[in-house]
Amino acid sequence: MNRAMSSPAFFEYLIRLGDDRLVLGHRLSEWCGHGPILEEDIALANISLDLIGEASLLLKLAASVEGQGRNEDTLAYFRDAIDFRNALMLELPKGDFGFTVVRQFLFSVYSLLQMDALQKSRNADLSGIAAKALKETRYHVRHSAQWVVTLGGGTDESNARAQQALNDLWRYTGELFVADDIDREVAASGDGVDPSTLEAAWREQVLPILQRAGLRVPDAGYMQGGGRGGRHTEHLGHMLSEMQILARSHPGASW
Repeated sequence: MNRAMSSPAFFEYLIRLGDDRLVLGHRLSEWCGHGPILEEDIALANISLDLIGEASLLLKLAASVEGQGRNEDTLAYFRDAIDFRNALMLELPKGDFGFTVVRQFLFSVYSLLQMDALQKSRNADLSGIAAKALKETRYHVRHSAQWVVTLGGGTDESNARAQQALNDLWRYTGELFVADDIDREVAASGDGVDPSTLEAAWREQVLPILQRAGLRVPDAGYMQGGGRGGRHTEHLGHMLSEMQILARSHPGASW
């Protein structure tokens, strides 16, 4: 058996990848029917579907690695908040359009770098998922970056809302790049990537866009964290109660 396929660390790593995209995808889905313009309503729905599709593939692979009879659906719908491993930034309420756009931009650049590196994963299944996700994420970066610049360079109100979103979100970005023993193990085996190695490239891509948008990067301070260890905000529990209610109300049902 491939050593990666029996590694508890690799399972946990895949859960982190899948949960990030599942949670953010659900947050974006909350915009369906509420976008500021029709084209953006459709765009946000499509990005949401991209992320949930990526999450499905990653959680399916995680279930296969675990080998305990679970699948992507049971991992998505029958785990409690304490068992989720997404970054805290992604579970925060959708807020206004500026908040959604700024969060999407910050995460999409991170995801782009992550998926690019994971194309070289020793695990062929993860490498294939990353190659597919990379194509989608390039669009997510372009789309969200364009909106960050548009809002930042627009009216006084749009600039103020984008700046406030950046102020609120910046203290959550550090968690994306914190590496622990799990990250280091999968990186050393060639199955994954150490997130701390992505931060410099992330800043090189993010900061020029923020500057173009006329947005000021908040001063570095305490960074929020805990999501990777199952310590979440109250917002995740509320979100999961909505996301999981149908599956939990009719366990085993099929259509």
